[in-house]
Amino acid sequence: MAEVDAVPRGLLVDWGGVLTSGLDPALRRWAELDGFDFDSYVEAVMAWLPAETAETAELNPVHALERGQIAVPDFERKLATILIRPDGSQVPAEGLIERMFAHFEHQPAMNALVRRAKALGIRTALLSNSWGNTYPRDTWDGMFDDIVISGEVGLRKPEPEIFLLAADRVNLPPAACVFVDDLQVNVDGARAVGMTGILHTSYDETRRELESLFGADLT
Repeated sequence: MAEVDAVPRGLLVDWGGVLTSGLDPALRRWAELDGFDFDSYVEAVMAWLPAETAETAELNPVHALERGQIAVPDFERKLATILIRPDGSQVPAEGLIERMFAHFEHQPAMNALVRRAKALGIRTALLSNSWGNTYPRDTWDGMFDDIVISGEVGLRKPEPEIFLLAADRVNLPPAACVFVDDLQVNVDGARAVGMTGILHTSYDETRRELESLFGADLT
């Protein structure tokens, strides 16, 4: 692993669960409104996620969607077949992804933190795995130096190539970048290419860690 810069110069952040409210409550609300059992959804999707190899990659619909290898309507139809309501009816496929992401709430404090970092001269980028959902890009004006979304670049976290691409997009070596994500597997992926990884659990914890790393007041 490359040696980490004494003072990093780049901040890469995830979207869902970092700049928004957590995944679990948002998805549970979706399940409640669409009328299916959330735990059965998790079990079914987890069955799609074996340890990926070159041979199994194309068979994994979640990873294919994140890389942009499968159209959103095709994924929606596939997912809808496993979302069965108690009365035996199937959840409507059309608009499924937008309904799924409708309950992710904007987190003003985290978004403002990124803006403060950028104002201090720290290079910033969004690094997000997309499910074909709509992002609030109109709220990001002046917030990021670059935006890396998995389905647009054909790569997904935690693949090393997407972290290297994000670092390159902000013109920094990986060792000069700090990456913030709410999933440990993605934090581990960033660390594997030499970045400093932070597991996001709360605004206050993340702010304190970033202030220590960058040697800057981000309040």
